[in-house]
Amino acid sequence: MPTLLRAATLAVLTVVLVSGLPATAAPLTWGVVPSGGRGAFTYALDPGSEVADAVGIVNYTGAPLTLRVYASDAVHGTDGGFDLLPASGQSTDVGAWAKLNAERVTVPPRSRVDVPFRVVVPHNATPGDHAGGIVASLHTEGDDGTVSVDRRVGARIYLRVTGTLNPSLTVTDLGASFDGSPLGSPGEVRVGYVVRNTGNLRLVGRPSVTVRGPFGLGERRLSGERLPELKPGDTLRVSTVVPAVWQLGRLTVEVAVTPEASGDQRLQPRPAADSASTRLWAVPWIPLAVLVLAVAGLVWWWRRGRAGRGSA
Repeated sequence: MPTLLRAATLAVLTVVLVSGLPATAAPLTWGVVPSGGRGAFTYALDPGSEVADAVGIVNYTGAPLTLRVYASDAVHGTDGGFDLLPASGQSTDVGAWAKLNAERVTVPPRSRVDVPFRVVVPHNATPGDHAGGIVASLHTEGDDGTVSVDRRVGARIYLRVTGTLNPSLTVTDLGASFDGSPLGSPGEVRVGYVVRNTGNLRLVGRPSVTVRGPFGLGERRLSGERLPELKPGDTLRVSTVVPAVWQLGRLTVEVAVTPEASGDQRLQPRPAADSASTRLWAVPWIPLAVLVLAVAGLVWWWRRGRAGRGSA
């Protein structure tokens, strides 16, 4: 399905990253599909090696369509998903390693043209997962010549360079706040944190958040949905709300994220979870004030009673 990448005053850029689905900008419709019916280009290569392949460009319309074809590096999208560099971006990874036999291709009506390409892995490529895509784009100018539109369709490339693999997710920048009534009823703990892929494999993560009072009282645990895929070096800011937390004074908030394999990968052995913790105050101020006043009143009454008995 199409994914909106960016929208600016003078340019709108759209890319479809699910292979085989058409980009629709009536009446022009086209698709990019890996050869052999695959969902994506997936390789495992040694540093210094190469692989030859072909990408299919499909024209679904009733007129010839001329498209620019090129490779691009993957980036972390603003919505947390898979994205590619804009057309003006400079690739330094898979997008630079993939060399297509043609920069432009004209596809006849309702036809497919296969474009051969090679992926050449540098001798100094770092071990682990690298990602990118092959894009077919159509650039058009607006009627007034001031607004340009670049519509793109892409097929993903997942390339694993052999060597020492290190799957790792890290939890950082943990913060928490309490939102509740001063009357002392249970409230919400709002938690925000950053998950960073500090390893060299693409991963997803399963988060859990625990809030507890002194000595473990009133513990609340919340298991979150799986996080979007994180490529090596990606970061994702996550926020969640833990409901029905009692105001027990000093609360401890702990976030743990367990790395999980992305797609059909296997992680053997499974990497350890990473966690971070912080503390905050959740004080029922009105009941506490009433208690303080009651205690003060009892002390005053007790002292007054003693003073009266002493004078007698």
